Amino acid sequence: MRTLVVGIDSGTQSTKALVLDVTRKRVVGNASQPHGLIAGLPPGAKEQHPHTWRDAMAKVIKTALKEAKASATEVKAIGVSGQQHGFVPLDARGEVIRPAKLWCDTTTAAECDEITAAIGGPKATLKALGNAVLPGFTASKILWLKKHEPENFRRLATVLLPHDYLNWWLTGRAVMEYGDASGTALLDVRKRRWSAKALNAIDSGLADKLPPLISSDQPVGTLQTATARALGLGTDVLVSAGGGDNMMGAIGTGNTSPGLVTASFGTSGTIYACADKPVVDPLGEIAAFCDSTNRWLPLLCTMNVTVATEMVRQDFKLDHAAFGKLLGRVGPGSDGLVLVPYLEGERTPNVPDGTGVFFGVSQRTFTAAHFARAATEGVTLGMNYGLRRLAELGVQARQIRATGGGANSKPWRQIMADVFNAEVVTLKVGEGAAYGAALQALWCWRRQRGEAAKIEDISAEYVTLNRAQSTQPKPANVKRYAELQALQDEVSRSLRGAFQQHRAFTTGDSA
Repeated sequence: MRTLVVGIDSGTQSTKALVLDVTRKRVVGNASQPHGLIAGLPPGAKEQHPHTWRDAMAKVIKTALKEAKASATEVKAIGVSGQQHGFVPLDARGEVIRPAKLWCDTTTAAECDEITAAIGGPKATLKALGNAVLPGFTASKILWLKKHEPENFRRLATVLLPHDYLNWWLTGRAVMEYGDASGTALLDVRKRRWSAKALNAIDSGLADKLPPLISSDQPVGTLQTATARALGLGTDVLVSAGGGDNMMGAIGTGNTSPGLVTASFGTSGTIYACADKPVVDPLGEIAAFCDSTNRWLPLLCTMNVTVATEMVRQDFKLDHAAFGKLLGRVGPGSDGLVLVPYLEGERTPNVPDGTGVFFGVSQRTFTAAHFARAATEGVTLGMNYGLRRLAELGVQARQIRATGGGANSKPWRQIMADVFNAEVVTLKVGEGAAYGAALQALWCWRRQRGEAAKIEDISAEYVTLNRAQSTQPKPANVKRYAELQALQDEVSRSLRGAFQQHRAFTTGDSA
């Protein structure tokens, strides 16, 4: 009989599942279910209903297990990865009060300022939390609910994150693990405990609404009866702590010991590394997260990656192959056309009022090839802004492990290597977050059986590089992109005031 574990990645655009055969070290089942944002919301508001994730997860688990030809007794554990920072409000009966405000929602900038001021200012906030309070994080979303929907806030009994909600549906138990909890801007990441200053800045009763914290190697529990029946599984299936998609992506790319750097090119872009101690940025630009292996995960996040390239691809009516070919028709630097890729605002650098800007448009550069190349370069340069900051904090990138949709493109991998000035490699299993969730589930299951299992040993055993796709930087291109980086930085800085004016104009606040 086989031993199988299931990994789930519940993201913004889709929910994915994979089934890992532990003995053969092979993925034997896959499934994916797309879903979108709630339409018609005000500018900057990004929401989804948690029931969408729940229903999609149930469907992909059953589909992936069917593809794997799995029997119920073969499935030993499930791990869940989820998009970070989303605010799932539950009432006293465990019902969802309203749709979740997501990581990419930028409507809470005023609440961020209010929380920061209540704690004592930016420096005091970094001292209390290790992180700045940014619009993407969960804390400001809770205060937003209190200020804008007081009736819903009065009903609030439990604060959960997206992956916590899915764990709750699986097990009936509400908890948070350190990694995802560190992205709330409510946790003191150095001490791994809730910050009373941050909680009180929002509401004096908030502590009673937060679930217990557990470590990364602990299980949430086992499948509750109704869920087990719905999935066709037994109630003895273990559910691991899970974590945020970046924390699970670190495990799934083998980034479980210091010295490696992972870059995820999805809707958003993230770059992160494993650290044995907290890496706190005094400027607050790099997130000082905990990871999901009981270590830390210094991380930068940009909110706009494939959202920008997909916009260009769709508007020029290109399939992915045609888009990739266009990238080769224009040289590095796109003849001076550069994208400031703040389509949904931006988090690193912190520009919540930002908008997208193509700079350098001329008759020469107004072509599909130029816009495709500039969009791809622009979002990669945006990520490199944070990578340079990581280097200043002592986290050096000798190798970038690329994951996400962008990593599937050969010309884009060359742009990555040239912009980052580092070797770029990909993994045999490309779904890093779902695979990491499966490996964490395996770790948890083995530890519950009494084994002295280490997550770094498991990831070293199960994570394999795709050496055929390794890409080296080209010195001439590295120099060219350093110049383009300086140009993008200058355009970004010079437009900060204009971004605020534009937001006021588009929202009608300018009057």
